[in-house]
Amino acid sequence: MTTTQPQQHDAAYDPTPRTVPTRSRERARYDHETVHAILDSAYICHLGFVRDGAPVVLPTLYARVGEALYMHGSTGSRPLLAARRTDPGLPVCVTVTHVDGLVLARSAFHHSLNYRSVVVHGTAHQVTDPEERRTALDAMVDAVAPGRSADVRPANERELAATAVIRVDLEEVSAKLRTGPVNDDAEDLALPHWAGVVPVTTAYGAPVPDAALAPGTAVPDYLAAL
Repeated sequence: MTTTQPQQHDAAYDPTPRTVPTRSRERARYDHETVHAILDSAYICHLGFVRDGAPVVLPTLYARVGEALYMHGSTGSRPLLAARRTDPGLPVCVTVTHVDGLVLARSAFHHSLNYRSVVVHGTAHQVTDPEERRTALDAMVDAVAPGRSADVRPANERELAATAVIRVDLEEVSAKLRTGPVNDDAEDLALPHWAGVVPVTTAYGAPVPDAALAPGTAVPDYLAAL
């Protein structure tokens, strides 16, 4: 596969003025393991860019392959058109967030969330190499249900022609996490209000078969595993 992805040889991303938070700096992480784990645990990101002088933020499907994030859309979508027309590419900010718990304190001020997030600053480039595009599209299908790309009809030439893919290299990246209990002030600990953490998790229901599915078609193992 022909690609211009940079090669990362260290175990962490270098902090930059845009990736060092102004508050709660102790929550920031730059190691590859933490960043990749957060990215690989989701498949919806928010893609931010500027269009006609105004900010635009769009939710979109993504997948990580090595040191790159891939996103896709129709060839006529705004970010895809901008990535193609802008030289040397479209400046973007990509964010991914997991909510792990509601932190309910005795005081309104100390209410918070337990969360894991990643922010990526970079330049989106349109992917034109056919092999790289197919790899990226398969990765996005597998991000939703691991193993699914091998269990569907591949996109044909007409469908590929209508689909554009953009890549953002993982270079200017940071993660930020909040874990643990309530952080109430000492003078509030005796207040009669309930305090604690309400865990938040994502759960999958039982697969619902399509009405036109052939009778007796079994649920694939990779879906049952979800």
